[in-house]
Formats: sequence, structure tokens, C-alpha cells
Amino acid sequence: MPKHASSETRGTQSGTLSHSDRGSAMLNKVPEITLYFWIIKIMATTVGETAADLLNLKLGFGLTYTSLFMSGLLVVALYFQFRARRYVPKLYWFAVVLISVVGTLISDNLADNMGVPLSVTTIGFSFLLLVAFVSWYASEKTLSIHTIFTTRREAFYWLTILFTFALGTSGGDLLAEGLKWGYLNSAIIFATGIAIITIGYYQFKLNAVFAFWAAYVLTRPLGASIGDLMSQPHDLGGLGLGTIGTSAVFLVTIFGLVVYLSKTRIDVSPFPEFQPVSVDSSDVPTGEVEG
Repeated sequence: MPKHASSETRGTQSGTLSHSDRGSAMLNKVPEITLYFWIIKIMATTVGETAADLLNLKLGFGLTYTSLFMSGLLVVALYFQFRARRYVPKLYWFAVVLISVVGTLISDNLADNMGVPLSVTTIGFSFLLLVAFVSWYASEKTLSIHTIFTTRREAFYWLTILFTFALGTSGGDLLAEGLKWGYLNSAIIFATGIAIITIGYYQFKLNAVFAFWAAYVLTRPLGASIGDLMSQPHDLGGLGLGTIGTSAVFLVTIFGLVVYLSKTRIDVSPFPEFQPVSVDSSDVPTGEVEG
């Protein structure tokens, strides 16, 4: 998978900050794109699929109450994430896990509660994701995640992430269930797509920003397909491990990796030229969160 852009590429993708943006600048709020990033990302998407099913079906919360509960947790997580003035692994990845669950639930609500066909939700979320990208670029002149050092850019980042999770859920369900391709075949298809992007990035100089976001979108249905493959019963094409066991294994693994990253800080951006430190209290909520 694409790991990161070169320092030269970063420079051309940074965009131009306005005077007010410079006043609200922080340290880069997202991790460097390493192998650990992709491992945790795929695991988080798997948890998003299995945890939503666990709360909704196994524990009997129902889709509506599960959605409200997890959305409330996400709001709290993002509040602390936005307060932080730099990338803090435990805050960032906790928000990613929760937004993966909420993105899954948004898609499930539309399909299951409102009866919207998966083909329609897939097209709809594709359009919303495109709008998010266009709006982000029109405002910031960049889509690079190496320059998430203002509140506005971070807001665009998390909105885009939400749409990628919702799109990945709809697209994954459409292939695996709507088109009856099955969980294993769907996982193979999405993994193949990611492999093609990776080869294009490393061998054919595929644009780093495009490669990252294309791979990011595809890891969502890949993780969801893996989650369904592991948790669903044998008669539905799964391995029968259950949502509790699958969620527990992946959450423990994510926790261990986040602790490792917090200790080693190997995914903290080494490029100080993109890390202005002045903060305007009118743009950033008061308080500072340190990890």
C-alpha cells in the first residue's frame, strides 16, 4: 500500500494558508502513512462491521438506539481529537474506530430501516465523497493528509473519512450480499484493487494523494468483508467465529499497536516545516490534550 509521499511531493501538495489559517495552525493532526497505519485501519474497519452487528443484533440495542449511542460517543471522541494540538495515537485511533462504526450504521439505517437499495446508497455516498473532496480542495488547494494542521482542514478530513466508511459499507454489502458474490470473493476483489493501486504508486509513480485516498476507500469494504467472513455463520458463507470473538480479537490487537505507536512515536510526522505551532483561540477550542 502507499506509505507516504516524498518531501518534495509534500511541498507541492501543501497548498497556501491564509492569514487566519496561519493563526490557527497546529502540529499535523494525523499519523504518518506507515504499514502500521494500514494494519490498524483495516482492523478498525473490521471492528466497525462486527461491533455494529454486535450492539444491534446480539445485544438487542436495535439499529436506531445503537446509532444514537455510537454517534454520541463519536461526538465526544472528536471533541477531544479537535482539542488536541498534535497527533495523539490513542485519541486519533479511538475516533477512527468509532467513525467506522457510525459510518457502517448510517449505511445500515438507510438500507435496513428506510429500505433504500444498496445500489442507491453506494452511488449516493460516492457523490457525497466527491463533494467533500471538491469542497476540501476548493477551500485548501490540497487534499494531502500531511498538512492537517488547521481546524478547518481537520474538519474536512474527518467528514471525508465518514463518507469513505459509509461508502465502503454500502459498496461491500452490495457486492457480497446484493450481488451474491460472497464475503470471501468480495474480500479478494477489494484486496486486488488495493494491490493494483500499490503497484501503481511504487512502480508507475501514481499520484500519492490519489493513491492514498483510493486505497483508503477500498480498505473499508475489505475490512468489512473480512469481518463478515470471520463472524458470520457457516450457512451464510462465514467462518462462524461470531461478532463478540471477532470484535474482541481485533480490538485487543488495535490497542496493542496503539500503545506501541504511543511509546515509539514512529508514526509522528518528521517534517517540521509543515508544523507551525501558533494557535488562535477563536479557531481552536481552549485546552490542550497531550498523550
